[in-house]
Amino acid sequence: MTDTDGFFGEKVAERYDIPNTPPFDPAVIAETADTLAELADGGRALEFAIGTGRVGLPLAERGVEVHGIDLSRAMVARLRAKPGADRIGVTIGDFTTTRVGGEFDLVYLVFNTIMNVTTQRGQVECFRNAAAHLRPGGRFLIEVMVPELRKLPPGQTAVPFTVTPTTLGFDTYEPATQAMSSVHVVDGEISTIPFRYVWPAELDLMAQLAGMEPEHRWASWSRAPFGNESGAHVSTWVKI
Repeated sequence: MTDTDGFFGEKVAERYDIPNTPPFDPAVIAETADTLAELADGGRALEFAIGTGRVGLPLAERGVEVHGIDLSRAMVARLRAKPGADRIGVTIGDFTTTRVGGEFDLVYLVFNTIMNVTTQRGQVECFRNAAAHLRPGGRFLIEVMVPELRKLPPGQTAVPFTVTPTTLGFDTYEPATQAMSSVHVVDGEISTIPFRYVWPAELDLMAQLAGMEPEHRWASWSRAPFGNESGAHVSTWVKI
């Protein structure tokens, strides 16, 4: 971790936008941006951890005024090099505490990024910061995986998610502390990013502490119902 870019420094930024992977599937991005545009309802949107603009740029293309907060200058530099980036204002800072001017109709945090906040206190502060930016009736949205503890047999701590001749990816879990690490081995180079996994009900309590109440919980951006076998969820809470 660097002082300026967090866990998303130059090495991560230079290979972050990987085409033909699920997060960069044009259909997924379009579905994501369409849903966010509908939830913003013609108002302003604030993205926590805007990164390279994977979601923020398509959302701005749909006529939504988008602002972003991100700690990583390396990631934001990639955003700034893309067409349409001049439509988006970006503030460099920690999205759990950094404030930007004005009120927003939607604050959103996608692709498991709430888990990059590695303490429960920090995750609670993220909700409070979102609420501080929202107008009354505005929404906070999070997209995040459901912890895969059911895949762990007794004595095992790792769950693989990618195994190919050139790439290995697996998550490690510490159930006693909710600490988690995502380990990527690509062409022999190893990178590790720490997380704190979080349960849907725990997020609902954090929202309550921040003065928000639950609205939607979907299994994906397609808005399929969330259920016992769902591997992820897209959830929204409304500021009271």
